[in-house]
Amino acid sequence: MKDLNNMIMKKQQQKKTIARDYIAMAIVIIAATIALLVFPDKSWPVLNISKNYLIELAMVLPAVMIIIGLFSVWVSNETVVKYIGKSSGAKGIFFSIVLGMLPTGPIYIAFPMAVALLKKGAKVSNIIIFISAWACIKLPQELMEVQFLGIEFTLLRLTLTIIFVVLMGIIIEKLIVFTDRKKIKLSKNI
Repeated sequence: MKDLNNMIMKKQQQKKTIARDYIAMAIVIIAATIALLVFPDKSWPVLNISKNYLIELAMVLPAVMIIIGLFSVWVSNETVVKYIGKSSGAKGIFFSIVLGMLPTGPIYIAFPMAVALLKKGAKVSNIIIFISAWACIKLPQELMEVQFLGIEFTLLRLTLTIIFVVLMGIIIEKLIVFTDRKKIKLSKNI
């Protein structure tokens, strides 16, 4: 009986989440439409950039989905847990940074990869580190930075970025654990 109640509560929560997402999307579309009507001279550049972005997305996303599918089949859960799982420690942080800094491409490619890693048992903080490294630590970017800004600046920025990325990952994981415990405690009281 309790399992049935939990399932019903989860379904209701999912419906509320979906409704909230649709409302947020509608608000964004309405705001964008109003902005384009208020500033008609900006309409064509905005629509052109949007079209180009959608074309890029349509070209890149199928390949990403294929790669994610292959990753899901070829890489075992044990391998993910071993290298970036809950007990991976500093090794997991290192692999997450390296995994995030090597590929080039837009950040939206990292999100399906992060979901696949989470499903295979990766630690939440390592996923945050992976996504953050993808966003702000790129090997080609670092090489360009050295060329234009110098080695001292690049090393300082890279060191600070890594420190704050790791701290952010750990803090976010602690917040998620804290809120999950709070939800469990509240559901037990109901």
